[in-house]
Amino acid sequence: MAHPTEVEKMLSLVASGAVALWLETTGTTLPPPRSLSPLLEAPGLAFSTDTDPPAQQLVDRYVRRLSSRGFAPENQGLWLQAGTRVLASHRGTVPLPAASITKVATSLVALETWGGDRTFETAFYGTGTLNNGTLDGDLAIAGGGDPMFVWEDAIAVAIELQRQGIQRVSGDLRVGSTFSMNFKDDPIAAGTLLERAFDARQWTPDLENAYKRLSANSAKPLPKPQLDILGEVRSADDNPSVGRLLYRHRSRPLLTLLKQMNVYSNNVMAETLATQLGGGATVARRAARLAGVPPTEIQLVNGSGLGQNNRISPRAACALFAAIQRRLAADGRTVADVFPVSGRDGGTLEDRRIPKGAIVKTGTLWNVSALAGAIPTRDLGLVWFAAIDGGEDYVIPFRRAQDEFLDRLVAQYGDEVM
Repeated sequence: MAHPTEVEKMLSLVASGAVALWLETTGTTLPPPRSLSPLLEAPGLAFSTDTDPPAQQLVDRYVRRLSSRGFAPENQGLWLQAGTRVLASHRGTVPLPAASITKVATSLVALETWGGDRTFETAFYGTGTLNNGTLDGDLAIAGGGDPMFVWEDAIAVAIELQRQGIQRVSGDLRVGSTFSMNFKDDPIAAGTLLERAFDARQWTPDLENAYKRLSANSAKPLPKPQLDILGEVRSADDNPSVGRLLYRHRSRPLLTLLKQMNVYSNNVMAETLATQLGGGATVARRAARLAGVPPTEIQLVNGSGLGQNNRISPRAACALFAAIQRRLAADGRTVADVFPVSGRDGGTLEDRRIPKGAIVKTGTLWNVSALAGAIPTRDLGLVWFAAIDGGEDYVIPFRRAQDEFLDRLVAQYGDEVM
């Protein structure tokens, strides 16, 4: 289908809250172009050993405070950078368990591979003829790698199929192995959810709310679908050898998908994208090259960050963010289009006290808390930062220390948020 349907346009509007309006919404002002341009033009890796004494004092004090509470200094890593200048570091080039900071690498490689406007298509095929509202055959789904096919998408598909005159399917619902729904990638589980969404008589409150969100962006009332699947839900080939293409459903643009993935730190979305990119090791290798860091500083076994074997150095985390900024700048976008902004986006920032206007990615394992991103300051412009802390099975002290550290950083170099 060459052009998006009206329902697809509505789906895009449902997700439009994920599109960053960093400056307007938070009141943040960017540094003058002259101070920002060196970062956009330079490689992400900073070599300078001439650190900024006040910044280094902040980092040293941070490590001492954690050490006084029993957290070993060798398990903590920090890096601060403004433009190509290193402001401060503590074990900044040592790869540490990075938890969901891994998703920054996945985001970078996805953007470089596909571009921010890329969509993923899910195809629906009918294996029989349509007679008096009945599809005499099966309805087959060929998944296209959409990492965020949810209730709204399923309702939209049902509305489109009914618009084509399909009221019931006499055969089975055949679900391909690369189709996932509501972040469930088992074909039977995903297909069962899809079947429920197709028939408003089976809707739960979650589905009713999804329908309301979809309808709110429609110029006219949307019909509630009642599409019956008379057969069973079963696994099938992703590329049906028989059947007529009924509909290709397009996902939200990649930029929106990445924003949602990072705001909520969704592991299934990250793994879905990373698998299509070649897996964790491939993502690591490509991310290191794009960010300009030594390959030893990005070591990944998957795309989500689950597990202790995903390791990234604080310096590499900053370089990954800077590389994404450079990649987006050509289109007039910023890292705020891909990562949550404190003071506006919820998700993993709900219980944090991070200064308003900071663009961050959080990461949490049972014994690791990580925080990386960029924060606008009056004196230095954008400061890229990464703190990766670990060693205990209670991460709340790390989170509090990281939030307080950013407060002190802003106090030191001036608050750029108006």
